[in-house]
Amino acid sequence: MDTELNVRPITAERAVKKKMNWYLWGTLFILPEIILFIIFLWVPIFKGIFYSFYTIDFVDGNHFIGIDNYLSIFKDSLLFTSIKNTLYYMGLGIVLGFWIPPLIAIIISELKWFQGAARIIGYLPSAVPAIVLYGMWQWFFDAVGPINSLFQTLGIPKVEFFSPKMAMVSIVLLETWQNFGSATLIYIAAVVGIPRDVYEAAEIDGASVWQRIRHITLPSIKTLMLLLLLLQVITTSQNFQAQLSMTDGGPNNATLTYLLWMNHTAFRDLDFGKASAMGSLMFFFLILLSIIYNLMQRRGEKA
Repeated sequence: MDTELNVRPITAERAVKKKMNWYLWGTLFILPEIILFIIFLWVPIFKGIFYSFYTIDFVDGNHFIGIDNYLSIFKDSLLFTSIKNTLYYMGLGIVLGFWIPPLIAIIISELKWFQGAARIIGYLPSAVPAIVLYGMWQWFFDAVGPINSLFQTLGIPKVEFFSPKMAMVSIVLLETWQNFGSATLIYIAAVVGIPRDVYEAAEIDGASVWQRIRHITLPSIKTLMLLLLLLQVITTSQNFQAQLSMTDGGPNNATLTYLLWMNHTAFRDLDFGKASAMGSLMFFFLILLSIIYNLMQRRGEKA
């Protein structure tokens, strides 16, 4: 009896030491990444918040001005324009692009043959480099490009893709084509994870393809769709590369999003203090969206 009592504490002590060694080596293994993460992500974030209270002058030095940078943002007439364009851009992304990845994923999952080839073809647009992508679509959208040439052949009037009314729609179409492949693979993985027995039972009961999709597939991926919807909102609120490359915010500020305005303020107007204040406001807004995203993700995991 005494021997057993002596063995148990020793065994427990060894288990604790072994676990501590694992934690120690694991921490040392990821320590370089943590250091790089802090240096290149969190330090710039806190410096940006710090500089948002200063006027940045590389000649005469920085001067503390309090909340003047924030006040100048709310007094600027471009604030309303940029927020309106950003919300319009986000809304178009949802209306025109959000439903395409789950639709394609469901279609591919219903294929009896060539599923692997369909997945590869669907992902190919995501592999195109951005600089090639923007140049290619500028040619597509040109007044004498292939799309308008096809319209002319069919007797359809030409479309001015970069007019104030169509510019943002054109950019959303471009980005939908570019990004739907990655989201499609995520949806395919979710659909494949649904037990096949459920589909087989539905087929035996005489359920059609639409009934299987409506009553089995869509309810099973509903939580994932909500999560990716919120993630798309967070992502699109930060996008400005396409607007910068394709239209530079034009015509008549029709594609000037908030992040593009911040980019212009910093690198065109050289007002780094105001740009830092704009970035800080966006940072806190994205924190709020991230909190909502994490809450929905936890709810999805529990479900």
